Amino acid sequence: MTTAAEQRAYRIEDLSHLSGTTVRTIRAYTDRGLLPKPERRGRANVYGDTHLARLRQIADLLERGYTLASIKELLEAWDAGTGLGGVLGLVDEVDRPWSDETPVRMSLAELYEAFGGTAEPSAVEDGVALGILEPVPGSDDEFLVPSPQELAVATELHAAGVPLSAITGHLRELRGQVEYISERFLQFTTEYVFERFLHHPPTDEEAAEAASLVRRLRPLAQQTLDAELARAMRMTASEHVRRHLGDVLLPTPPPAAPTAPPATELPVPVPLPAATVAAVRALVGPDHVAEFVAAAAERETAARRMDALTPRPDPAV
Repeated sequence: MTTAAEQRAYRIEDLSHLSGTTVRTIRAYTDRGLLPKPERRGRANVYGDTHLARLRQIADLLERGYTLASIKELLEAWDAGTGLGGVLGLVDEVDRPWSDETPVRMSLAELYEAFGGTAEPSAVEDGVALGILEPVPGSDDEFLVPSPQELAVATELHAAGVPLSAITGHLRELRGQVEYISERFLQFTTEYVFERFLHHPPTDEEAAEAASLVRRLRPLAQQTLDAELARAMRMTASEHVRRHLGDVLLPTPPPAAPTAPPATELPVPVPLPAATVAAVRALVGPDHVAEFVAAAAERETAARRMDALTPRPDPAV
C-alpha cells in the first residue's frame, strides 16, 4: 500500500497538466470541498497521487452527467466507506441504449434516393434537429442514423404520399407525447420501486439491486406502450374509417312478417354516398342513421304510390 510519504509530489501546474484540469478549476474544487487541500511544504502547496485520482474521478462523473453538487455527495459517501462501483454500475445500466437497433451510416445521396430521389435540404435539417440524423464529424455529406426503423417508417410514409414536412411535424408532436408517457412511467416506478434507494447514497449492494430492477423493468414500458397502442389503433381506426367513408353498406330494416322472405326477396344492401351518411349522422346521431334512411325511403315510396293512385287532370280539358 502506498503511504503519503511514498506518493509523488506535484505542483499545481504539474497536477493541472497531468489531469487535464485548469489551475483555476483545481482551486475551485478545493474551495468547494471536492478536492482535499494540498499539503503545505514551506512556502509551496504540494499535491499527490490522491489529488490526481480524485480529479480523474470528478472528470468521469461529469462526463456521466452528474452535477458538482451530486459529485460532492458521492465522494463524501466514498470517503465514509461507501464504494462508488455499484453506483457507477447503476448509472451504466440506465445510460446504456434502450433499444437493440444498430445505427447505420448513410450518405446524403443515399438519403435522397431513399426518399424518391428528391433533394430537400430543409428536410435533412429537420432530421438533424430531431436527432433522426447525426452528422458524421469530418464529413459534409454523411450521417449516422441512430434508428433505422424510424427512418424506414418515414420513407414508407413518404412513398405513400405524405410530404416530408408533414412527417417531421408529426414526429415533433408524437415525441412530446411519448416523452410525457416516459416521464409518467418513471414517476410511477420511482414512487413504488426506487423510492427506498433515493434518500441516502446507496451501498454497492443496494446499487446492484437497483441496477437489477432497471434490467427487469426496462422492457415493461415498451411492452405496455405496444399493447395500448394496438388497442387504441384497433378502436379508433374503425371509427375513423366509418366517420370518413360512411356506412357503405347500410342494413335494410328487418321485414315486419316473422317468417323469412323467399330467397329471391332477400334484402339487398344499398351503398350510399359518404356525404349523405355524414349529413344524416349529423342530423339524427350515429345510432339512428339506418332508421332515418329507412323511414325516408318508406316515405318516398308511399308518396310515389299515392301519386300513381291519384288521377291526373286531362290537359286537353
